[in-house]
Amino acid sequence: MSKQEIKILSATGIVGYGFSEDSLRRGMERKPDVLASDAGSTDPGPFYLGSGTAFVSREACKRDASLLIKAARSAGIPLIIGTAGGAGGDANLQWFLDIVMEIVRENDLHMKLAVIHSEQDKSYVHGKLKDGKIKSMGALPELTDEEIDAAEHIVGLMGAEPFIAALDQGADIVITGRSSDTSIFASMPIREGFDPGLAWHAAKLLECGAMSAEPANAGDCILVTMRPDHFLVEPLNPAQRHTTVSTAAHALYENASPYHLYEAGGMLDLSHAEYEQVDERTVRVSGSKFIPDATYRIKLEAASKMGYRTISIMGTRDPILIDQIDDYLANVRNTIQMRVDDAFKGQVKQSDYRLGFHVYGKNAIMGEWDPNKDTTPNELGIVIDVVAPTPELSQVILAFSRTFTLHHDFPGRKCIAGNMAVAFSPSDIPMGPVYRFSMEHLVEPNNPYEMFRAEVLDI
Repeated sequence: MSKQEIKILSATGIVGYGFSEDSLRRGMERKPDVLASDAGSTDPGPFYLGSGTAFVSREACKRDASLLIKAARSAGIPLIIGTAGGAGGDANLQWFLDIVMEIVRENDLHMKLAVIHSEQDKSYVHGKLKDGKIKSMGALPELTDEEIDAAEHIVGLMGAEPFIAALDQGADIVITGRSSDTSIFASMPIREGFDPGLAWHAAKLLECGAMSAEPANAGDCILVTMRPDHFLVEPLNPAQRHTTVSTAAHALYENASPYHLYEAGGMLDLSHAEYEQVDERTVRVSGSKFIPDATYRIKLEAASKMGYRTISIMGTRDPILIDQIDDYLANVRNTIQMRVDDAFKGQVKQSDYRLGFHVYGKNAIMGEWDPNKDTTPNELGIVIDVVAPTPELSQVILAFSRTFTLHHDFPGRKCIAGNMAVAFSPSDIPMGPVYRFSMEHLVEPNNPYEMFRAEVLDI
């Protein structure tokens, strides 16, 4: 290990979510060795991978990226950004790169830019499946060739190794497609020879911006100081503080276990991690261990198109209707199917579309798991959701659904003018194409690099 200490500055949970310029300035005054940020997530769902679009605005993304690029270049330190464009497919990555090149031109910047792609060729995935090198993680069935062919985009979550390779080639800025959130931040300390357990644990805190501080705020900056046998974590906004509880509790974020966190190449074991309050705002962390896997694996993600969605939003305060809402909507559903059968003369079957009623105020979030599912509310919000193979069919069936939800009869009915208050006009809202996550599988590459095409450009 050539250095006894390095500093890693995380700007924000996602580029485009924003951060305090004052916090960034304070962080840069501390002379960090690397500036980094995540730029994507699966949290907003499969649409953004399937469509190749971003879930942050271009203006917000450019604001954040411009501040980060200029800060890193002024300090002469690397900038690392992972999962560019939101979902990390090639279309997402290119959208982000276009913004970066615009910033470069406007500020007359010169740099070595590393671009690492995460989108996978279907022939590669077919080959790995044929060789028995792909296994489900448990939530989805085992992968099939048909599912591979149906995918709009397939990405792999790169580990730390491609980032390290780019830094070894002298990259000033590293921008990647889909990556593990933590690998963005673990790469520099691992490259410098620091303990991988500490590096991955620090990365887990860094990848969410200041979410591990009190009060939590993903849109702000934190600083980690890595040392041989521990690291220090602190927020860069004076209104926040890290505590032993907030720091330790962050291991629960997006994890089934707070002790065992899985990454490309191994498992982060926090069962012996120790947290010590150094001062009012800083926590010292030690004891984290990284246990390498016998077989290196990469997670695959993919999105496949399901059809097209149209929705309508309405609500009711009728106590008579609310008391029988489940039976009412079941009757509405039957009436809609009869209306569809009549309109399309049996050519559109119930299996050809999906009709959903999301009843907010009654089990819409947790469904049958809701501990208060039998409580009678004062009012209900209802989102009617139709997914069909074409936009036109989706809109036709939604119109039937909206009409009969408004005007269907029910026992004891007094509100003959209409059962619902419709939230918006137009009442029927086309949502465009609908996607589902179709891969959550582990693949065994021959090495950590083969799935991630890299290029280093002199800009």
